[in-house]
Amino acid sequence: MKGTTMLLGCALFAASLGIGNAQAQTTLRMTWYSDGNEGEVMSDLLRRFEGQNKDIKVVLDQVPFKAINENLPVQLAAGQGPDLARVADLGGVARYMLDLRPHLKDPAYFETNFGPFLEWMRVPGDTTSIPGFMTQLTLTGPFVNKTLFEQANVPMPGPKATWEEWAAAAKNVAAKVQAPFPIAIDRSGHRFFSLAITQGAKLFNEKGEPAVVDEGFKRGAQLVFDWHKNGVMSKELWGSVAGTAYRGANDEFKNAQVVMYESGSWQIGQFDKTIGDAFDWVAVPTPCGPANCSGMPGGAALVAIKTTQHPKEVARLMEYLASEPVAAEFYERSLFVPGHLGIAKKGLEYKSASPQGKAALKVFNEGVSQLSPVATKLQGYVHNRVIFNAVISRLGQAIAGEASLDEAYQRIEADVQQQIAERTKK
Repeated sequence: MKGTTMLLGCALFAASLGIGNAQAQTTLRMTWYSDGNEGEVMSDLLRRFEGQNKDIKVVLDQVPFKAINENLPVQLAAGQGPDLARVADLGGVARYMLDLRPHLKDPAYFETNFGPFLEWMRVPGDTTSIPGFMTQLTLTGPFVNKTLFEQANVPMPGPKATWEEWAAAAKNVAAKVQAPFPIAIDRSGHRFFSLAITQGAKLFNEKGEPAVVDEGFKRGAQLVFDWHKNGVMSKELWGSVAGTAYRGANDEFKNAQVVMYESGSWQIGQFDKTIGDAFDWVAVPTPCGPANCSGMPGGAALVAIKTTQHPKEVARLMEYLASEPVAAEFYERSLFVPGHLGIAKKGLEYKSASPQGKAALKVFNEGVSQLSPVATKLQGYVHNRVIFNAVISRLGQAIAGEASLDEAYQRIEADVQQQIAERTKK
């Protein structure tokens, strides 16, 4: 008995020193999507984190963007989500996010560097939670195939040019070089509102409630509708899918089929890699409307999920990834506009970017100062996905000839009211 007690005591002492049994390891699952190379960059950073934190293993589940928008919310609603996820519909999944504040060593660091963006991740009435951090700040804006302009011998419109001036120039170029897409705009609510807000769309009434269809909104919708009728835009993009489905034109742009492509800053890394020196591509400032020259802000955040069984370990991982040196490396290698105020103020060198990529990043960084308050309010609105989906679905029906614009406007207003009511019912 005495020998057994001695053996047990030795075993406990050895365990306290980490001798013998391997250290228990916690596995965290992170759901992730990529626009460019950021999945590769994140994998590198996670391997480094695991090297410094032997008790944590991180499994990176890489999925398409569609799965993040459509499948992940269903999983979260069923309580079957991952420990962390990279999400773009911040307001839509805010209710499923975990407040990491009690587990963070330095909550003030997050408030100082991510403060304005934390508001995008919070449910109404919440002013303190820290669910995660921005993996990038995005801004909508156009990319232009400069080579096609040169081949057509057509001058590019200047920095303060209007949407109408760009449409005329792009159509002229496309006709001369037989490009099938004069202007392509992602079939996306963000991209549509980058146009509508320049036309004066206000989107909210005096009480802060959605009032989507106003005169500015109608001007933007009419432009897109008319462009599909007169050949500036092709139904092959907006008409190739139905409902709320997203459709980008990045493949068409990198294959030199598009003169001007309204997309956003997250495409820079991909274009820098896939286009190479095939043609000269440039980012240009958002075209102007009667109200302003504003793009739409956005971005994706890495957030903790409430159902995690390991909040302390999630917080450790989040603090590592959000730390200034690690976040700066992530933004720089991914060619992203930083969603970190301290890093944005200092600036990044983007050493891996081509001259075209660096020039494009400069244009988008400068575009942040042009943002309309309406655009930032819409991005922070908890039900913005309802608005985006209603507009894409109903405007798409009008473009396809299944409804008139007036019918689309009525249906948009009805959809927004109904879906917000369903979301907010007790």
